[in-house]
This record gives sequence, C-alpha cells and structure tokens, in this order.
Amino acid sequence: MIRIYTQIDRAHAWLAQCRGRLPGFVCVLGFTETGLLPGISAAGATPTDREFTALADAEFLVRGTQAHPTYRLPPLQAGASPVLITRAIVQAQQIPVQLFNTGLPHPASVPMIDLQGMPARCVSTGASLPIGQVRHLFQQGLLWGERLATQTCGYLILSECVVGGTTTALAVLTALGWAASGMVNSSHPACNHEQKWQVVQAGLAQLTSQNNHRSNLLHPWEIVAAVGDPMQIVVAGMTIAASSTTPVLLAGGTQMLTVYALAEAIAQAERLNWQPDRVVVGTTRWVAEDPTGDTVGLAKMLNTPLLATQLNFTQSRYAALRAYEQGFVKEGVGAGGSAIAATLYQGWGQTQLLEAIEQVTDEYATIYTGENISR
Repeated sequence: MIRIYTQIDRAHAWLAQCRGRLPGFVCVLGFTETGLLPGISAAGATPTDREFTALADAEFLVRGTQAHPTYRLPPLQAGASPVLITRAIVQAQQIPVQLFNTGLPHPASVPMIDLQGMPARCVSTGASLPIGQVRHLFQQGLLWGERLATQTCGYLILSECVVGGTTTALAVLTALGWAASGMVNSSHPACNHEQKWQVVQAGLAQLTSQNNHRSNLLHPWEIVAAVGDPMQIVVAGMTIAASSTTPVLLAGGTQMLTVYALAEAIAQAERLNWQPDRVVVGTTRWVAEDPTGDTVGLAKMLNTPLLATQLNFTQSRYAALRAYEQGFVKEGVGAGGSAIAATLYQGWGQTQLLEAIEQVTDEYATIYTGENISR
C-alpha cells in the first residue's frame, strides 16, 4: 500500500524505522490571498468558499460530522474534501491531532495553537508577508518542532491546509533557484500551469525590482516574505528542529516538497543542524502519478524521498470519492500521509482504508445530501 518513487534506500530506512509506531499528526493551517484568484484553486467552488476552506477542514478533522457546524465543508467543483480521509484514519486509529494557526482570515471554531501569524497577500504583489513576521513564524516553528518531537514516541506527521498553496510553492521554489515551472500539482484535474506561472512571474518581477535585480542573493526568509505563505516557514522550522531527534513525514505533495527545499536552504543560510535523512515526503498516488504535473521529477530534482499511498477509490460506493480517480482534489490536510501512517501503524490495506473512509462519508452524507456526495 506504500510505494517509493525516489531516493529508494533512504525511504526504505525511514519506513523500517517507523513501522508499527504511533505517530503524532500535526496540521498547520494558513491563508494566502492568492487562493482567492478566480480559477486558481478547486478547493472550494468560489473565491468566497475558499476563504473558509481551512477553517472548515480543521473543524471537521477535530469534530467530524455535525448537524450545525460553524464552518461547513465548502462545495467543490467535483469530489469530496480530503479531510474525510484524514478524519477517518486519525479517528479509527486514535492518532493524536494538534492544529496550528499561522494566519487565518477568520476565528477558528476548534482549539488550535495560535502562532500570532497573519494571512499572506497575493503572490503577485511581491510582498506577501512582512519580514519580521517571517522571522517570528520561523522561530515559532523551531520552538514547536522541538516540543512536538519530545511529545511523540513514534514519528511526526506535518501536514498543511493552505488554499492556493501550490502557487506559492512554485513561487518559492523558483525564487530559490529551482526550475519548477510545469512540475507542480493542483486540485484541478488538469493543472492550470499557465495561470500559476503568470501569477508567480508577476510576484518575482516585483521581488527583483525591489532588490536591484539580485534575487539570487536573497535570504530564504526574504523569499518567503516576498512570494510565500505563513505555513511554509513554520513547517520548515518544525522540520529542521524535529528532525534532529525524530523521523518526520511531510504529508503533502508540491507544497511539502517546497517545505523540504526551504528547510534545506534555511539550514544552510543560518548554519543550522538538521537531519534530512530523517525526513520524507508522503502523498497520494493521485498526486505522485498526476499526468498534468511532475511530482516525481520534482522530488528527484530536490533529492527528496517521495512516498505515496496506493489508496484507490475506483470501487467506492460514492461518486465523490470516485472523482479522485478522474484527477479531482487529489490531496490535502495530510490525506496521503495519514493513509501511509495507517498502513505503517496497524497494517491497513485497501479494504480497511476504504471501509473507514466510507463510514465517515456515510455519516456526512446522512446530513448533507447533494449531487457531489451521493452514491
């Protein structure tokens, strides 16, 4: 149920170390106004819907289906939120969950640790976050990465929820010097590479103009401040700190490959000790094998171990889950990482995973019936 795509030996060693161990699951939530651009993301049918996606995902992850949620899961163009996958697994396997708010546009409805961050402006501005805010969030990431590592007896899963985050990921990778255009993924069935690249180019043009066309000399913090989002810098800090003592699974696709590259760049710039051999990126096969992106090629370029759950929804009773097989949604809220953990911890295969996910979907469908969630 787990396939290794890159860095085979490192990934095998990581899996051997973590098999049978209870992980701690962390979801770091953030917001970028990039996600409000028309058509930039399918994680919410409209820009207004996308403003509440992370808040709704956090609430569902913690509380599951409720008759009257504060933030209802937003309607999608097709498919169902990946938080259904993650909720099913952490609930059934009793995996502890901790949430972090790095800058959300509205108050959270469930307990989460507030890192005193702020939503990022659109990448196209070239001024996403104040540099002081980036430094603050990085220090918070280091602090909490060390704390979280001491709290888990197994390994640490670091996941994210940032609508529009694959576009900020492309921007940060490009500014770090990686030729990532055309390689990233999206929640659309066919990645909107041209739209993403236009937004990124606008932001990078502002960045180089403001820095006398010497963007290649910028500190990674300055790059995040210009074209990043608050989740990236926090998880990079958490990864650097936690990896010193604990294995880390960066749960996601393009965004977590970017976090890996960012952590490496910051560690080098700041001469910080970290253990990249203790870190892997884990996602879904819908991301790893997306024909409209090149996740495997990106992981190879970044020298990052890439794993993916082989979870399959072809035989699901729900059209909303079968939509994943047509390329919709693909990943989010650590869905791929949680499925990898389910296999590692309790040996779950396809049957157990699908049963647990459909049970949560059953509960959701009894209250919220509609075309996208129907059988």
